[in-house]
Formats: sequence, structure tokens, C-alpha cells
Amino acid sequence: MSKVDKKTVEYVAELARINLTEEEKESLGQELSKIISYVDQLKELDTQEVEPLRELQAKGDVFRPDKVSPSGCRAEILNNSPLSEGDYFKIPRVIE
Repeated sequence: MSKVDKKTVEYVAELARINLTEEEKESLGQELSKIISYVDQLKELDTQEVEPLRELQAKGDVFRPDKVSPSGCRAEILNNSPLSEGDYFKIPRVIE
């Protein structure tokens, strides 16, 4: 089983923008090592006679027709928002 080192866990955590305690880093390293080990086992399978999967969805139209229906009381919905202005949600600026 290949071992995921602490440096790799810290790198993945940084990419995911999450803060981890030392205990979480150790635990996550062990879990990632198990996942990689499982994937390595899958690589050993003989897939010569297995036909490639062409599409994931069943054939045919699986969508229902759109129907317009009322979505609820606008004032009630806006009251659940932390900020609103008129008939709109107000959100903090994301891009400077």
C-alpha cells in the first residue's frame, strides 16, 4: 500500500482551501492511502473483453415537459434572505 505523506495532504488541503488539524492530516493521509490502494487493485483487473461504456444515460427522452407553476409568496421568500432590496436578493460584492 502506498503511503500518502503529510506534505501531500497539506497540498491537497490548500487546493481545497480547508484548514486541518494535525490529527485530521494524519487521518486524511491514511484514508487517501487506502483509496489509492483500492484504485491500484482496480488497475490489476483484466478488462480486455469488457466493451467500453458509450453513454451513461438510458436511451430515449427522460425529461418531462416544463410546466409553469407559482413558486410561493415573494415577500415570504425575501424575508428568509439576510439581505434584500426591493424584489431582489442583495448579496455582498464578490469581485472587486
